[in-house]
Amino acid sequence: MAVRTAVRAAVVPAVGAPLEVTGIELPEPSPGQVRVKLAAAGVCHSDLSLSNGTMRVPLPAVLGHEGAGTVVAVGEGVTRVVPGDDVVLNWAPSCGTCHACSLGEVWLCANALAGAANVHAHRADDGTDLHPGLNVAAFAEETVVSASCLLPAPEGIPLTEAALLGCAVLTGYGAVHHSAKVREGETVAVFGVGGVGLATLQAARIAGASKIVAVDVSPEKEELARAAGATDYLLASDTTAREIRALTGKQGVDVAVECVGRAATIRTAWESTRRGGRTTVVGIGGKDQQVTFNALEIFHWGRTLSGCVYGNADPARDLPVLAEHARAGRLDLGALVTERIALDGIPAAFENMLAGKGGRALVVF
Repeated sequence: MAVRTAVRAAVVPAVGAPLEVTGIELPEPSPGQVRVKLAAAGVCHSDLSLSNGTMRVPLPAVLGHEGAGTVVAVGEGVTRVVPGDDVVLNWAPSCGTCHACSLGEVWLCANALAGAANVHAHRADDGTDLHPGLNVAAFAEETVVSASCLLPAPEGIPLTEAALLGCAVLTGYGAVHHSAKVREGETVAVFGVGGVGLATLQAARIAGASKIVAVDVSPEKEELARAAGATDYLLASDTTAREIRALTGKQGVDVAVECVGRAATIRTAWESTRRGGRTTVVGIGGKDQQVTFNALEIFHWGRTLSGCVYGNADPARDLPVLAEHARAGRLDLGALVTERIALDGIPAAFENMLAGKGGRALVVF
């Protein structure tokens, strides 16, 4: 009988069902796989979207895709890491051979989630097969992943903070630098001040934006937003676009980044940009969120609206850049975290996200 490792994990049993923190059994790493002991895992809105069915994943599953830890065992043929190496999890490794990868658009890799099918954890109590949500199943004390899902943890950065590089920071930084391509002196509005929104604000500051307007439904987030780089803070309302134009000489901002994923917010972000402005949508919304435009306004305003997957980032290329920003003090990873929790705290963190509270909750093992 194959040896299996017992650990605790947060399991989503079915769409819309509460998370269950329970014992699971991990397989030993197969050829090409690695077992990692987690140091920390960020609680991302995408995890909530997977649990409530906005995005589909086979269930039951262990979610969590933003994490960092230490290699404890490797399978046959693995040479890129050895036990004892500190690593950051990369939930969307590119294959390098599909059409998107051939175009250099590795964030759109058609095979990014292929590795999940080869890892089968089991519930400890009844032996039920568990799917590793988004490849890496980071809501667990340990996880088994494909070796392709690992990046070297940057030196000089605590593993607990390095976990944030795996999603929130890559996404926010990439939205500004790769998707919107913010230039020094431009004006930026960021809609939604959660973990990704806070990373986006810091990225806009790093890019040299002259005015950075943060927009959120919660007045409690103003201090967080300003610490991250916001020069102005607005409470979301029916007049938000008008208020942003008033702050920018009646023109509107050059760039708006939407981190919420709601039709009304996307529309407001678009209306907040100047003629010829750019709007990047980072937030993941449901199929029922329909955004409408008329043909005349599209022509008249000359604005662009673009989606943004994983910050249009290449983790292998961008993670060292982010690490250097962090070591130099330009990027404050710790400032993204508003709550440090245990596995049992994930359900409450989901509730806080639904209520629009806080920035990033971080599970610390």
